[in-house]
Amino acid sequence: MDHVLVSYEDENLRVTGENLNNVYQTNDENGRLAVGFRLNIIGATKFGELTGANEPDRSSGFYRHLAIILDGEVFSAPTLNERISGSGQISGDFTGEEINELIGVLKAGALEVPLKKEPVSELTISPTLGSDVQKKGVAAIGIASIAVVVFMIGYYRFSGIVAVVCLLLNLVLVMGMMIFIEATFTLPGLAGLVLTIGMAVDANVLIFERIREEQRRGGTVRMAIQNGFGRAFTTIVDANVTTLLVAVVLYMIGTDQVRGFAVTLFIGIVMSMFTALYVGRLLFDIWERRKRREQLKMNSLPGIAGREFNFVGRRRIAAVVSLLVIVCGMASVVKRGLSNFDIDFRGGRAVSFELRKSPVEATAEDIREKLAAVDKDNELSDSMSLEELTGIEGEDQDTSTDGRRRFRLRTTTTEDGSAETDSVNEKIQNWIDMAFKQDAEYELTTMSVTSEPESKINDPSDADYHTGHEVRVSLVSDDKVQRENARAYVADALAAVRGGDSSQAELDFEIRAADDPGEPGAAVATKWAIRFKKGVLRDQVKKTIATMTETIDGKPQFDEVTSFASAVANEMRQSAVLAMLFSLIAIVGYIWFRFQRIDFGLAAVVALVHDVLVVLGGWPLPAWPPRKWGSMAVCCSYRTSRSTCR
Repeated sequence: MDHVLVSYEDENLRVTGENLNNVYQTNDENGRLAVGFRLNIIGATKFGELTGANEPDRSSGFYRHLAIILDGEVFSAPTLNERISGSGQISGDFTGEEINELIGVLKAGALEVPLKKEPVSELTISPTLGSDVQKKGVAAIGIASIAVVVFMIGYYRFSGIVAVVCLLLNLVLVMGMMIFIEATFTLPGLAGLVLTIGMAVDANVLIFERIREEQRRGGTVRMAIQNGFGRAFTTIVDANVTTLLVAVVLYMIGTDQVRGFAVTLFIGIVMSMFTALYVGRLLFDIWERRKRREQLKMNSLPGIAGREFNFVGRRRIAAVVSLLVIVCGMASVVKRGLSNFDIDFRGGRAVSFELRKSPVEATAEDIREKLAAVDKDNELSDSMSLEELTGIEGEDQDTSTDGRRRFRLRTTTTEDGSAETDSVNEKIQNWIDMAFKQDAEYELTTMSVTSEPESKINDPSDADYHTGHEVRVSLVSDDKVQRENARAYVADALAAVRGGDSSQAELDFEIRAADDPGEPGAAVATKWAIRFKKGVLRDQVKKTIATMTETIDGKPQFDEVTSFASAVANEMRQSAVLAMLFSLIAIVGYIWFRFQRIDFGLAAVVALVHDVLVVLGGWPLPAWPPRKWGSMAVCCSYRTSRSTCR
């Protein structure tokens, strides 16, 4: 007997799948395929004790093996090289198939119920739209930064230059911290960065206005700077702590996209406090000691400086206006009903498609009517909304030139509790196809697929692909196809043939550009060489190509796909309400603790609720459903910090 299996009799001492937080594919130090895993706190403690008691004896070369058991059978027994606690790695000469099996076994022990094949929510964006979103996000940051720089320097002069230096340093620190923690920028994350720019200079404005007040009282520049920073310090800290509390709530309760916003916002607020309170003070002190000016000059609006406004005296007029705005706004919200909510909160699906040709005078409403005309049972059109997308980077959206136009279609139709099933996919795709294929004035952007017969791979130097199969496929559309899209088409088809997951199917083939033999790594191409590993049977290869052809040949191509099952939508509604409630509780709690008066916190919440109702009432105006309720929670914090802490 070569090996003896020893295990704890007490199952509470064993490390099981319940102790796993995550299992994923990775690479070891030699670049080979490996499996990484992370344990929860209890699992880390148990595993640390287990592996610590069985560390190898390197002097004698004695190593123990750690058994992975599923249903009473040892599936794998990797060698234990060292003590492991929170996370570890299983390495060896694994093939892609073996990696998938091992990940599946480990995940099977971690899940109480099996996963459904169809995802309950999905977000897919083509590289074209993704690149456009990225460019627009960067442009928004650039425009916001330029606007802030021009205003601050023009209005506050030298103080504005200090604010700009602090702002630039703030952006550098935020980007550096995001890179350090390996955070991924999402579109909401970029929105958080833009918001950070405004909130960063807000702290500087508080300081500068305090300095201005001190100078009006006749104080020296040195005393004005000292008192300005001293008196603004607590205000800035209190204002930003409430925002940080909301960011924490959003991170704990929100979705992955909202978490990206929360992370960026949290880091941005912390860095802005550092740059405004420390770096700004340092720059002012250096300037004052070197220049020794008698006054720090700042501009002011004509007729405003030194004047006092009796806001309280006009409270009755303000109350009447506020009441009218809130009543009218809430009436619009009630009238629109569920139309106020996007598919995030209702469940459904959104896709974007392109018309290669359409009449110049055709509007989005005309397109909608054509779609509704072919939906005889009103199965999809009753819950449909349509909008035209404009401004895709690098394309002329003027229909008088090339006629190419993009539209985004939303429908709340779901099936079997899932927003993403084959039948819903086919219904929407066939529905769009039927609406335009019989009308000569319209032409959808589609893709044609042709393939060459498969050939045997004869490459003994590549053990994974030797004796496998290669197929050359041409994907012809208006533009060359992105590598990511081509890979996704193949992965989806292979997964459909084998009944597996697309992410695992991607491990069993590689795809190379074949337009130019000298550039197999090109990011875009028309012809692609698909090499399947030897574990993929020839019959599976043929069925994969046939399935891919059937799925995309001559069919409308969706640049963007977003879907939410009704269960996910319900969960998001609950999360939105919880985020609002917990944010309010956190704000009231902090103000109560800070000022020792709960009525201060309640008064701030009353003002906050007023602002939220005004914002909510304004949503129906552009008839654009709300998508990011995280901004509402931040509005709560921002309103509270401005009204209470001052």
